[in-house]
Amino acid sequence: MLRIQEIKLPLDHPEPALRQAILKRLSISDSALTAFTIFKRSYDARKKSAIQLIYIIDCEVKDEAAVLKRLAKDKQIGPAPNLDYTPPTRATGGSPRPVVIGMGPCGLFAGLILAEMGFNPIILERGKIVRERTVDTFKFWRKAILNPESNAQFGEGGAGTFSDGKLYSQVRDPRHLGRKVLTEFVEAGAPEEILYVSKPHIGTFRLVSMIEHMREKITRMGGEIRFQHHVTDILMREHRGERQIAGVVLANGEAIETDRVVMALGHSARDTVTMLHQRGVFLEPKPFSIGVRIEHPQSVIDCARFGEKHAGHPILGAADYKLAHHASNGRSVYSFCMCPGGTVVAAASEEGRLVTNGMSQYSRKERNANSGIVVGVTPEDFPGDTRKDPLAGIAFQRHWEERAFNAGGSNWNAPVQLVGDFLAERPSTALGAVIPSYKPGVTPTDLKLCLPEYATAAMREALQTFGRQIEGFSMDDAVMTGVETRTSSPTRMTRGDNFQSMNVKGLYPAGEGAGYAGGILSAAIDGIKVAEAVALAATARAAA
Repeated sequence: MLRIQEIKLPLDHPEPALRQAILKRLSISDSALTAFTIFKRSYDARKKSAIQLIYIIDCEVKDEAAVLKRLAKDKQIGPAPNLDYTPPTRATGGSPRPVVIGMGPCGLFAGLILAEMGFNPIILERGKIVRERTVDTFKFWRKAILNPESNAQFGEGGAGTFSDGKLYSQVRDPRHLGRKVLTEFVEAGAPEEILYVSKPHIGTFRLVSMIEHMREKITRMGGEIRFQHHVTDILMREHRGERQIAGVVLANGEAIETDRVVMALGHSARDTVTMLHQRGVFLEPKPFSIGVRIEHPQSVIDCARFGEKHAGHPILGAADYKLAHHASNGRSVYSFCMCPGGTVVAAASEEGRLVTNGMSQYSRKERNANSGIVVGVTPEDFPGDTRKDPLAGIAFQRHWEERAFNAGGSNWNAPVQLVGDFLAERPSTALGAVIPSYKPGVTPTDLKLCLPEYATAAMREALQTFGRQIEGFSMDDAVMTGVETRTSSPTRMTRGDNFQSMNVKGLYPAGEGAGYAGGILSAAIDGIKVAEAVALAATARAAA
């Protein structure tokens, strides 16, 4: 097959125009083009009156070699790469089953790949199956009753289940592992468009049924998934002067022996991270970000990004944005996890600590747009001596989450402030035209109560800049809801080139909770890489 980069057509082009553009680009007759597929479709909305669609096309032509030779100087035309995923090895038997801890995107794909290779993994998830977890999460949102083991953070599918379901990242992916992830999702019931749109997403309700299909596939291939199995300890032994993983211990006292453990915890399993630190596993503090969720009417963002003529266009969908500002106090401020046509959700996992996140359904049809507006923090901002305490970032998060809980009224209401009041440095006492979507409810107040001073100063400066970039962004009645603290893990479980812990052989830190991913797609890709490393190490030991 041939790949053609950058075919540009008007937004409302007729369907035959794409085929005609391919023929023109290749200078071939209609009969010479035997088939084509859209590999990627994006848009260029810089000129709102003339928005263009940009295609990457894979096509089959007669006498492909001759066409390639004739167009050799065109750097945007060449052979299409092979996107099929091939597992690097197969299980040979003779060693304990690998254990995967956590069933978010990383653990899900680590378990899937290990099952595909015949290693019959055991996957341990502290939370519930996805539909039971959904009931618990909605109960929290509607009745303010938190289940610390089953919520927006813990349970089958991980934190990404209650999100916008974004399936794109900035990860360099020369092996096209992301394509494997998307293909598996389509097989599990995702719309095929995620294979070619530039910013694919799924949404919570579709993710639920997809995860169930993937669970069934893993078990069909020999994997075993155990829910409500909370790992509280690890077993280790000395072997030739090295510490080697020997198993895991569950909250019910059961021990599972194994010499390979994938730690795919997610970014909120603070108790498990603490346990690993107490057992001497190498950890280090890492930067992350803290801030708020900001909400605008989706119509405001649509008009600002696409113009009134194209706002609401079915191909463009609900508009998103990506913003960044380097503040005069040295802090970076940026939009995070933008959710078009979505809601701000309660994402707490610990009593007395309030956390927000953003979520959209596949349709993205809710009234408001929301995103995180967050400020970068580094280990230098954390309390204590981070050289001695790699968990200081967790203490930092908990401090501001507790402040947010108190500022909201200590009843799971979230503290909110109107942008106009925030910029004027006065507390909000009432809401305006923008109705906040956070449930159970909100309390107008002053967000300086639950954010560091350097963060609020940087955000005030950034909001004014963002208002010049997107008309209406700094509108007085836009709502800011605190706090967003789980942008990424505040710790990293250091690992080597073989994906194993730097000081515990057979322990494989993986995904977002280990500090090696950020989002569904990058976490899933890391899960694949770690599963391959586990399998290759096992195969090498068996051969030796």
